[in-house]
Amino acid sequence: MIVTITMNPSIDISYPLERFQLDTVNRVNDVRKTAGGKGLNVTRVLKQLKHDVIASGLLGGYIGEGMKADLDKADIAHQFTAISGNTRNCIAILHEGKQTEILENGPTIQPAELQRFLAQLDALIQVTDVVTISGSLPQGVPADFYVEVIKRCNSVDKPVVLDCSGEALRQVLTSSHKPYLIKPNREELSDLLGTSLEDLASIKEALANDLFAGIEWVVVSLGAQGAIAKHENNFYRVTIPKIEIVNPVGSGDATVAGFAAAIVEGKEATALLKMGNTLGMLNAQEAITGSVNLTNYQQLFDRIEVTTF
Repeated sequence: MIVTITMNPSIDISYPLERFQLDTVNRVNDVRKTAGGKGLNVTRVLKQLKHDVIASGLLGGYIGEGMKADLDKADIAHQFTAISGNTRNCIAILHEGKQTEILENGPTIQPAELQRFLAQLDALIQVTDVVTISGSLPQGVPADFYVEVIKRCNSVDKPVVLDCSGEALRQVLTSSHKPYLIKPNREELSDLLGTSLEDLASIKEALANDLFAGIEWVVVSLGAQGAIAKHENNFYRVTIPKIEIVNPVGSGDATVAGFAAAIVEGKEATALLKMGNTLGMLNAQEAITGSVNLTNYQQLFDRIEVTTF
């Protein structure tokens, strides 16, 4: 069983337009609305992999109820904590080969709501094998909240795969409670360390920083260039084949799903890296975020190269 955590989910609304006109009416014929958030993308991919998965986090208001209905329709198990505020909308306007996004901040979370979530989490982690944490924290949630979540998971020996950035990640890295795996991209790693990472050597040097001590896996995404990973004292270079990209949104989330599945399945290092990156590429080949065509899985898996350096 895998539990996914999405603390700041949303209804993702896509408005495709041939031409976006300012200061006038734009009519949209083909609107797509889905229960969104990085953790829910992870959940969908795990569901397609036929892993037992439960989506958790915070939901509220009529938007939250709509998201639950969307998950029920997809036969995705969920145990979200109810909040008094209304879950946010995130709008993407697709126009002339561009994407303009309008992202709501979302509701402000009350302390009592966080305590209810933690109580629910304590019950969930008793029956799970791996916990994934994805995305930003909503308003009202302290920056070190993920530290508390990881502390509770570690207390019962449940590995955590963490995919976040900024201050929330910094709080985790400077605490004594460490996740099992983190997945920053090059830009996030650069911002975290306050230095430019121009080549593989500089990334390798960065991963040797004491900031990452105690974390089993640090995987740095390099987009089309693959990834660099540190596992214990070993460093890996992941080279991926060139593919035709349809929609790259959510590829990092699909990669997280692959890592979580690989941990549950007891995969060794090379297989874990290949599995995560294969699913990331499969997501990029699909128009729908959080969707993978597993018929293409093995051929992509076999074309990924993992070497030590």
